[in-house]
Amino acid sequence: MSLPQGLLYSKEHEWIKKEDGKVRIGITDFAQDELGDIVFVELPEVGDELTADEPFGSVESVKTVSELYAPVSGKVVEVNEELEDSPEFVNESPYEKAWMLVIETTNESELEELLSPDQYKELIEG
Repeated sequence: MSLPQGLLYSKEHEWIKKEDGKVRIGITDFAQDELGDIVFVELPEVGDELTADEPFGSVESVKTVSELYAPVSGKVVEVNEELEDSPEFVNESPYEKAWMLVIETTNESELEELLSPDQYKELIEG
C-alpha cells in the first residue's frame, strides 16, 4: 500500500497536500482498496463552501457508496473534472491522477488536527 510522505491524512481516509494557502484533497490508497472498483465520483462545484468534518461528496464502488468528508474548511477553487468520465483513476492513481478538489482554507489551524503519515499508518494498521 502506498503512503506518500509530505502529505497529511484525515481519520476519514483523505489525503491533503498543502499548496500555497490552498490544499489539494483526494482519498488514500487504503480507502480505494477497501472500497473496491470505483464506478462514480460525486464532487462539489467550484465556489462551494466546505466545513471541516462535513460531507462534500461521495464515491460509489461496485460494493458500496461512501461519503467524502472535508478534512478542513474552505472554498472550492478547483475540481478534478476528469473523475466524472474516469472514476477508475481513484483505483489506479489515488495520489496523482485522482486528486478530487483544491480548496482555499479558511482556518489554517485545522491542518494541525490532521495526521502525519506515521500516525495514519498506525490508524489503519491498528
